[in-house]
Amino acid sequence: MKVLLTGHLGYIGTVLAPALLERDHEVVGLDSDLYRECTFDGDIVDIPNIQKDVRDVEADDLVGFDAVIHLAGLSNDPLGDYRPELTEQINYLGSVRIAEMAKQAGVKRFLFASSCSNYGAAGDDFLTESAEFNPVTPYGESKVNVEAAVSKMADEKFSPTFLRASTAYGLSPRLRFDLVVNNLTAWAVTTGEVHLKSDGSPWRPIVHVRDISMAYIAAMEAERELIHNEAFNVGSTTENYQIREIARVVHDVVPNCDIGFAADAGPDARNYRVDCNYIARKLHNFKPQWTVRRGIEELYEAYTRVGLTLEEFEGEKFKRIAHVQKLVSGGQLDADLRWSESEEGVEQNAIAH
Repeated sequence: MKVLLTGHLGYIGTVLAPALLERDHEVVGLDSDLYRECTFDGDIVDIPNIQKDVRDVEADDLVGFDAVIHLAGLSNDPLGDYRPELTEQINYLGSVRIAEMAKQAGVKRFLFASSCSNYGAAGDDFLTESAEFNPVTPYGESKVNVEAAVSKMADEKFSPTFLRASTAYGLSPRLRFDLVVNNLTAWAVTTGEVHLKSDGSPWRPIVHVRDISMAYIAAMEAERELIHNEAFNVGSTTENYQIREIARVVHDVVPNCDIGFAADAGPDARNYRVDCNYIARKLHNFKPQWTVRRGIEELYEAYTRVGLTLEEFEGEKFKRIAHVQKLVSGGQLDADLRWSESEEGVEQNAIAH
C-alpha cells in the first residue's frame, strides 16, 4: 500500500516508518522535524516527506495514497497545557482537516492515533472500548473530539479506525522521557532513585512502542469489515499496572537504586485500566511481544550504554515543553509553533507526535 505517515519523525513514527517499509509498503512522511535536535540513539530512516503544517494540508497533497496513518500532534500534557488553544488547533482541528482532505482525495483508510487517556479519571474497573470518556487534559479532550468528528465521515468509500494506545514506553530514536516507564528508569539509572512524582496509586495500561507500531500495521492490512469505523484499545489486558508497581520493577532491574517520592507527590487524576481483548479477537495479526520488565531491561541497557545523565533527560534537549519554549524564545518558532521564515530549509511544517 502507499501510505502517508504524519509525524514520521516523532517517538512512534521513527519506529513505525521502518516497520512499514519492512512489510513492503511505500511510505511518505509529513513532519516538520520539530525535534531534530533531540535524537537519542539509533538511525532515523530516510523517506520522502511533505513539509507542510497539518493545519494547511490540502486534498492535492493526499491524492494517490491508499491509507493515512495520522500520528502528528502535540503529544504530552505539559505541551498540551502550554497553550491549550494550540492543542485544539493542531490536535483537533488539524486532525479533522486531514481526515476531510483524505476523504476528498479518495484515500480509503484513515488510521488515527487516539489514546486511552480519553478515559481519564475512570477508577479501577477495566474499561472496554464502549466505556464512557472522561478526559482530564486538553490532550485527552482533543482525542475525544477527533474521534467524534471523524467517525461521522465514515461511509462505503472512507474507513476511519481509531487506535487508542495505552501509555507508550520503550526505545525509539526520538525517545520521550516524559512517559512513565521511560522516565522512572531514567531517574533510577542516573540518580539511583526511582523518582515518583505522584503517590504511585493511579492505574495505567502500558504498551511498547514497537507493539503500537505492529497494531497500526495489523489494522491497516486487515479486511475492511474488521476495522471500518472501529476503535481499539491498543495493548495487553495483562499490562495494566499501578505506577508504584512499575517503580518496583524498575527497582528490581536497575542495580543499587531506591524508590523515592517527589516533595509534592500526591494523587493523579488520570487513573484508568483498559481491557484490550477486542483488538486481540478482531486483529489476529496483532500479537504484543513486550512486557514491562523486558522493556525496562532494554531501557537500562541503552541508558547505560550511552551514558545518559539527569541533566540531559530533564533538560532542554529531551524535555519537550522545555525544548519548544527554547525554540520560541530563540525566535526559531513563532507563537503558533510554526518555524520562522529565517529557519533555513524549512518552509512549512507539521508538529511531530
